[in-house]
Amino acid sequence: MSAAMAIQITIVKDTDLSNNLRMPTTVALGLIGTNLDAGDGAERWNRWRPTLSLCQHEDLLIDRLELLHQPRDANLVGIVRDDIRSASPETEVHAHLVEIRDPWDFDEVFGALHDFARAYPFDPEREDYLVHITTGTHVAQICLFLLTESRHFPARLIQTSPPKRMRSLEPGTFKIIDLDLSKYDRLASRFARERHEAASILKSGIETRNVAFNRLIERIEQVASSSKAPILLTGPTGAGKSQLAQRIYDLKRARRQIEGRFVEVNCATLRGDAAMSALFGHVKGAFTGALQDRPGLLKAADGGVLFLDEIGELGLDEQAMLLRAIEEKRFLPMGSDREAQSEFQLIAGSNRDLQAAAHSGSFRDDLLARIDLWAFRLPGLRERREDIAPNLDYELEQHTRRTGVRVTFNREARERFLAFTASPAATWERNFRDLSGAVTRMCTVAGGGRITIEVVDEEIERLRMAWSRTGASSVRENLLQESLGSDAVEHLDLFDRMQLANVIEIVSTSRSLSDAGRALFANSREQKRSSNDADRLRKYLSRFGISWDFVRKRNAHENA
Repeated sequence: MSAAMAIQITIVKDTDLSNNLRMPTTVALGLIGTNLDAGDGAERWNRWRPTLSLCQHEDLLIDRLELLHQPRDANLVGIVRDDIRSASPETEVHAHLVEIRDPWDFDEVFGALHDFARAYPFDPEREDYLVHITTGTHVAQICLFLLTESRHFPARLIQTSPPKRMRSLEPGTFKIIDLDLSKYDRLASRFARERHEAASILKSGIETRNVAFNRLIERIEQVASSSKAPILLTGPTGAGKSQLAQRIYDLKRARRQIEGRFVEVNCATLRGDAAMSALFGHVKGAFTGALQDRPGLLKAADGGVLFLDEIGELGLDEQAMLLRAIEEKRFLPMGSDREAQSEFQLIAGSNRDLQAAAHSGSFRDDLLARIDLWAFRLPGLRERREDIAPNLDYELEQHTRRTGVRVTFNREARERFLAFTASPAATWERNFRDLSGAVTRMCTVAGGGRITIEVVDEEIERLRMAWSRTGASSVRENLLQESLGSDAVEHLDLFDRMQLANVIEIVSTSRSLSDAGRALFANSREQKRSSNDADRLRKYLSRFGISWDFVRKRNAHENA
């Protein structure tokens, strides 16, 4: 091989290497700064101008600048382009006209920049993009940030700053910000820790294990942290609705989202004028006994949270006024011709089926639609048996805080109690109230601060007896509901409701109407010359629209 040929081959290889090592083109995109970039005459070189300075840094070569501007800034763009050509001949400047009538209108600015991003021929494989966010209105800067974060601009952000001496000829400083948060593990872990802490607040610090419940709490945390809309908590009595409402308030207050009070009221205790006065307040003389003005609970919750437990017990008039107070934040106190105002967030609780109540007319459908935006059903304890152990420890800690006396289980006693709590025999009729009561009783009688097997066995027997009585009551209530229907039962007086439930239970277990009558009228029949127990019972049932045939057919169906 000749020397000339060897030299030629070497030159070719060097050329290939330079092509392979070619750096990507650096492209900057930004808005012309109507005020910051302005200037004419020789004096302008003594001012720091961010778009010009972007192209003056020795350690940052801008190959191409895509400069967005509005029609009124066309002359300014020409001046800046000429100055960049003088200060950085390597930089190409391309001007792009962007029509924005109101630079402070978020929708308009975002739409214009979004359209530009979609139309621009980005080539990330060959070009490296920087979005300059120093110029433009705050609205434009926010929009550029959002479009870069969403990767509509496949770029990093660059922020330029003036030199310490404003009239210095130095270009100042710059900082490049990469929005790829996957690189920031510490930041991501911090967010995860904050979410965990928020969920812990909602769970009173209890390390619950039920997957569905934990997922529910995560969703409630998201809603509570970002919304002031009403929240509806449903579920059986004792499932923890009141405690969760208080924890939601605590979370929002810890995050400085609210400053007002937490106001709680059980609507089942409100009736008639007392309900109106308690909720909406009254003025002096509004009714007999109104000796002074009363602001009401809605006003007391101004700036805070109003928790209406058992909201289904409110009367229709109170429901109508509450709906207006939720929607308009205004209401009329009793006896007043001047409206009051209150900015509160509503949390409602109910163990009733509000959909059925709305269907029957006892609950306003429009109010339900308003409070049902975020509805969460809390499961009963029997649906969360894996959470009994951590809740048991929580109840023991609460007892220590209340009394100052520390009580613990011995190992065998704890194992026996937990085995019972997870068994089918543990029905947890009143949910966490049953568990709290059981722990309180065992702690009270525990000698030397230790709960023994004997104490546990005594408590288990107590719970069994209580649940058997509750179970019998539930059976009677179910029979009554099936015989009359839910709507009719709701309109019964408590006296008739309890009496009729017992009568139906006896009728349903008797072989004939006469047998049921003899059992029900065993004493009074002895005082009559001739008694027709079946007829007396038939007439009693007919008062409520119930026939013996219906009860007999139902009983035959149940036994089939």
